[in-house]
Amino acid sequence: MREPTLLILTALADRPRHGYGLIQEVSALSGGEVVLGAGTLYGALDRLVEQELIVVEREEAVDGRLRRYYALTDGGASALAAEAERLRRHAAAATERLRRRASPGPVTA
Repeated sequence: MREPTLLILTALADRPRHGYGLIQEVSALSGGEVVLGAGTLYGALDRLVEQELIVVEREEAVDGRLRRYYALTDGGASALAAEAERLRRHAAAATERLRRRASPGPVTA
């Protein structure tokens, strides 16, 4: 799973959000490292809807413009949980290797 997808699903894990809200939340989740452009976001949202990982929960008119709210599906929550576990395992392996590197011991090739 690519980082923007992971962050979009994470942003939707606690509640539905509209497009601009997702852009803001992804930026906050990533500490400003990932800033989604509208084209990237809406392309990803269309793909995630097609994959049934998210759904359009509702639409409402705000200042004459249609605001679409997206929500995580059960399948999306399962995919996010699986990816979080995969990343946790990889981070644990990296942490363990770094711990071993830092501890004194014989040097091997």
